[in-house]
Amino acid sequence: QVQLEESGGGLVQPGGSLRLSCTASGFTFSNSAMNWYRQAPGKEREWVASIMPTGVFTNYADSVKGRFKISRDNAENTVYLQMNSLKPDDTAVYYCRTVSRAIVYWGKGTLVTVSS
Repeated sequence: QVQLEESGGGLVQPGGSLRLSCTASGFTFSNSAMNWYRQAPGKEREWVASIMPTGVFTNYADSVKGRFKISRDNAENTVYLQMNSLKPDDTAVYYCRTVSRAIVYWGKGTLVTVSS
């Protein structure tokens, strides 16, 4: 079965950095686009970034462009989200998402708190 497991969240001060990881199993990772989403308290879940299977093509939400970088290691079945210059507005649960055989799969999320 498809499994996505996020890690790397935590408490960080404004201006700091974190790297999130999402380890995948149960599908052909190297053929799959991967996405990061986030959900802030009291808000709807929103898309953050996407990366195509080869890793060459990426896309970002305007709110994170220039600060976040998505990458992947197909040998390790892992997708990363490097987050720099973090702001309090980046506080959210961050989720990994993929689509396999027309079914959308989500991880359980990892909490990122940006606060002084």
